[in-house]
Amino acid sequence: MAQSHSSSNGNADTFPSLLLQHARKQGNHTAIREKHLGIWQSWTWAQVGNEVRALACGLAAQGFKRGMNLAIIGDNRPRLYWSFTAAQCLGCVPVPMYQDAVAQEMLFVLDNAEIEFAIVEDQEQVDKLLEILPQYPNLKHIFYDDPRGLRNYDQRQLMSYDRLREIGREFDRKDPGFFERAIGEIRPDDTCVMLYTSGTTGKPKGVCHTHSGFIAAARGDVEFDGFNPSDEVLSYLPMAWVGDHLFSYAQALVAGFTVNCPESPETAMNDLREIGPTYYFAPPRVFENLLTTVMIRMDDASRIKRGLFRYFMGVARRCGMQIMEGKPVAFGDRLLYALGGLLVYGPLRNILGMSRIRVA
Repeated sequence: MAQSHSSSNGNADTFPSLLLQHARKQGNHTAIREKHLGIWQSWTWAQVGNEVRALACGLAAQGFKRGMNLAIIGDNRPRLYWSFTAAQCLGCVPVPMYQDAVAQEMLFVLDNAEIEFAIVEDQEQVDKLLEILPQYPNLKHIFYDDPRGLRNYDQRQLMSYDRLREIGREFDRKDPGFFERAIGEIRPDDTCVMLYTSGTTGKPKGVCHTHSGFIAAARGDVEFDGFNPSDEVLSYLPMAWVGDHLFSYAQALVAGFTVNCPESPETAMNDLREIGPTYYFAPPRVFENLLTTVMIRMDDASRIKRGLFRYFMGVARRCGMQIMEGKPVAFGDRLLYALGGLLVYGPLRNILGMSRIRVA
């Protein structure tokens, strides 16, 4: 497969070229997982490359072309992440939207970004878009991933993701060079995504990011923290948020590590324990909730456990950070910290699903 424009040092410098690079160099390595009906399903980088190719060709067959924008709405799902790359392969711009937004909030973004195509997760998101169609008739195509509840929907705008993929594969068979030609036209300074602000001080504003800008930010942290293909992350924060786009999309494509999508937002913490990621990102509120959960459970523990917990947490506050940063610490404190790891810190990390955490 041909690569898009690359920098002089040989590094892929657009997201589609990064995907093709991983598909070629580590095609059998797991790129993404999703928990569905209690079972983890996996896709390799080679499989992801084939999925994105079919999706991009399907969109092209439906009239989606360079310069257009694609709305993406839903929870963290592999197919929605692939939609980002498929749009980028065509020189188009993905516009993720918050899945919990009401229909009227979506209307503003759709109109502002001049959206004609949307890929959504399920019936809930389809219903919102159909609700605002009378006010925004420019929305011509709505593709949905989960068909449950949509059997009797007959609106001409609707098509299943599976059908779109079939159309794409047929399109690819008829014009096998199209995909490579489209990627070959992408440049690092092209817009790769439009992320809307929260709108707390006025109407949301669409912020355009380039391939080069996002990839540079991702590479900086990948090099700083030493991320590599053996790392794993749990993707559970909103796809429309810039943080998730950096940590679950850009860094994954730069470093080639594995992204894990939970079964639902409600099961994310249980899924975290099953996966045991090496990399965990969360805003302060999530860490505060974890702390609250731990403290409530400790209040219900036996007196001996409460005593051990409080004592060794005091040790951790006193010298834990210095030990982790490799700074000199008294032998006695090092001994106590090691004992705390055996009795408290280790079991606690295991319960929280953080026993393999390397960077948080």
